Amino acid sequence: MRLAVPSIVANITVPLLGMVDVAIVGHIGQASYIAAIALATMVFNLIYWNFGFLRMGTSGLAAQAYGAGDRAECLHVLVRGMTIAGAAAVLIIALQYPIALLCKRFIQSTPQTIDLMLTYFFIRIWAAPANLGLYALKGWFIGMQNAKAPMWIAILLNIVNILCSLLFVFVFHAGIAGVAWGTVVAQYSGFAMAVAIWLYRYGDMRHEINLRESLKMVEMVRFFKINTDIFLRSLCLLAVFSFIPYISAAMGDEILAANTLLMQLFMLLSYIMDGFAYAGESLTGRYVGARDGVALRDVVRRLLLWGLGLAAVFTLLYALFGRGLLSILTNDKDVVDTAMQYMLWIVLVPFTGFAAFIFDGIYIGATASKAMRDTMFVATAVFFALYFLLHPVWNNHGLWLAFIVFLTLRGLLMFLLRDKCVFNN
Repeated sequence: MRLAVPSIVANITVPLLGMVDVAIVGHIGQASYIAAIALATMVFNLIYWNFGFLRMGTSGLAAQAYGAGDRAECLHVLVRGMTIAGAAAVLIIALQYPIALLCKRFIQSTPQTIDLMLTYFFIRIWAAPANLGLYALKGWFIGMQNAKAPMWIAILLNIVNILCSLLFVFVFHAGIAGVAWGTVVAQYSGFAMAVAIWLYRYGDMRHEINLRESLKMVEMVRFFKINTDIFLRSLCLLAVFSFIPYISAAMGDEILAANTLLMQLFMLLSYIMDGFAYAGESLTGRYVGARDGVALRDVVRRLLLWGLGLAAVFTLLYALFGRGLLSILTNDKDVVDTAMQYMLWIVLVPFTGFAAFIFDGIYIGATASKAMRDTMFVATAVFFALYFLLHPVWNNHGLWLAFIVFLTLRGLLMFLLRDKCVFNN
């Protein structure tokens, strides 16, 4: 619980970053603003989620080094993660104009929405170094059994984001550009705090950093092998999550805005569930590294029980207060009414999806990256096959049913493979 509770606090603030942006533009008065934020978020997901391995791979490897008592390897893992984060950030900024051209070519929406999206994109892209650096540092903190550092970073980041976005939009009247600048300032504030925490808590280790040892070819190959599997897993997850706003845009701005609000509720659930998944990363990696099978089995059992309990709470929350939650995000009654037509699917998400969330953390801690990749391949293939089968008849309902099946299938497959991939690691 010392790991899970701070992670929950930290993770619940992550969807707030997106929810605040949506809520602010939702009160500007046009559905196109919500749609633009949704499309811009989709683009940044396409960019950043591909580098999710920087957090997940760093977390699992650092936790195993911590459990084995290997202080030097803990540092090596951090250096590898930060090196890749820096190189990737430079590449992303260099490619911003080709990315924008691809967006204009392939995203289907109104010209006004596309223009608003690109305004947001060209500003927020400059947060790439801070964003990716935070991935590596947060993963390392979690692997070192320190869940409080990411919590304080996330709290500061969101406070800065809220204050700056409100200031830029409602005082300086910067519109969607103000929301983007608020996010940029917040990301760099969070990164600065992460570095400060590392220097305060682990500064005595900085003299032990050995770049030559950290970047040895053999170790870098292992780092990339694990992270390539996580990258492919994230790519599939990204394909699903990006497809939802992409195909929603083709159904019109109102459906896109409604699905965006519903996905914000899903993301709220996912980041709270991930609080326990992060605890699973830390403890699974620790006990795998320490070769403590008894403690490992106990951790897995407790994580699943907590996931089941949280699923029950969120099912009731969405069933009883769904309209109220949607109304917080926008004052557009038509968008809320449209979203309520599909609210049943969000009510079903907690029980169908909790196992996938929890097992992600367990598999990351065990560095069972190949199984994570393969189960995601299967679930993603089923999602797209089911959507294209149902869409002609069920339209948006078919999209949400395919999403429910995607979550359920992945959790079931990971549950069935747990003995081979986790306990026999």
